[in-house]
Parts: sequence; structure tokens; C-alpha cells
Amino acid sequence: MIDLVRTHINRHLKVANSLHDLSELIVKCSELCIQSLKKDGKIILFGNGGSAADAQHIAAELVGRYKINRKALSAIALTTDTSTLTSIANDFGYEHIFARQVEALANEGDIVIGISTSGTSSNVIKAFKVASNLGCTIIGLSGHNSLEMDKLCNINIAVPSTETATIQEIHIIIGHTICMLIENELTN
Repeated sequence: MIDLVRTHINRHLKVANSLHDLSELIVKCSELCIQSLKKDGKIILFGNGGSAADAQHIAAELVGRYKINRKALSAIALTTDTSTLTSIANDFGYEHIFARQVEALANEGDIVIGISTSGTSSNVIKAFKVASNLGCTIIGLSGHNSLEMDKLCNINIAVPSTETATIQEIHIIIGHTICMLIENELTN
């Protein structure tokens, strides 16, 4: 078991070290979020499974606080309203659960952050297309093979891994870093 633990940790550390190469993209994403929030925009987040939990986690850090007590920031995870999710899935199909909510809630200048470890989640892709038509800025958090997300996003941060768990671990580091940068800028 110790060998399995060490293998897991070493795989994580190897991918985590690649975050240095993604630093500029993380800063650009943070700057886009800050610009939107300063203009009374909001940050809308979504994803499936563990990525849904990450979307909720990041939204909570922004609405509540990351580290600094400050004014609440406008952020929402589209994964928390079970009545909306199930009614859209039932009436329109699961692939529309985020697109319909983006259509209802997003405005020009808002930030839409879709999280997909595979980079191919059809419901995330459909939501990006709606967000684009509304004039939103689109940020993706994905894994290594995310060509479709690359085409649709203003910025897509693709973690250089194909292993879902590792990608999710790195996504939360990226999310926390973005929260830290936003919070530092908006409380100084």
C-alpha cells in the first residue's frame, strides 16, 4: 500500500509542478473575473460530478470568503438547484441543464466558468455556446484532450493529464488561486 500511496503522490506532484507553466493563464482568468466583478458582473460556474462539487466550492469561496472578510462577490454554481436541473433534464434533455440556466441568468460581461475533466462534456459545451451568444467571457477548466473547449473558450486552462482524479485535484488548486487573486485585488 505504501507504494500505491507514493505513486499517487508522485503523479500528483508531477502534474502540480506543471502549474508553473499555466501561471499566466491563471492570472489572465483572474483579471477577467476581477474586471467583470468591478462592473457588477457575476461569475457563473458549472460542471458534472466532481466538477460540479468544484463549481460549488469555488462559488462558495467567492460569495462567502476565501481568506479575507470582505463584501460578498457575485458568483453562483448552476449545479445546486435540483428542481431546475431535473426539470430541464426531463423536459429538454440532460445536455441542456447548464445552457438553459445560462440563458436565464447570464448577461453580457458575465464570466462563465465550465469545468470538464474530459473537455468534452456536451452540457458544458452547449452552455458555452449560449454564453458566447450572450456576450459572456468563457473560461474553461479541463484536462489534456480538450480541443472543443479550446475553440469555445476565451481562456481554457487544460491540466496536462488524462487521469480524472489528478485533473480534479489540480482544478481546485487553480480555483483557489483564482479566488485568492480576486480577493486580494478587490479588498485592497
